[in-house]
Amino acid sequence: MVEITRLFWKKVVTSDAFVLGEIHSGVLDTETWQLTSFYVALNDEAAKRLGFESPFLGKVMVCLPVSVVKYIKDTAVLNKTFNELQELRECKP
Repeated sequence: MVEITRLFWKKVVTSDAFVLGEIHSGVLDTETWQLTSFYVALNDEAAKRLGFESPFLGKVMVCLPVSVVKYIKDTAVLNKTFNELQELRECKP
């Protein structure tokens, strides 16, 4: 078990070693008390490759379901490649 705030600001890397950005926050299901998804603050390169325009201040946020996480240690490693992530639907918390 891990304190949820220890996940925030960890780098997020796809299974093909592309750095997406950092974990910004998570979505908790209050009925089951389980983390269902998390928000990633995309770095500029990831935002551009995904077709977003980076704001002057702030970051583009995307929501990813926890099912795409392979493991989290010093870095959050996903079980999807960058191209596979492009095919995911937006999560609806």
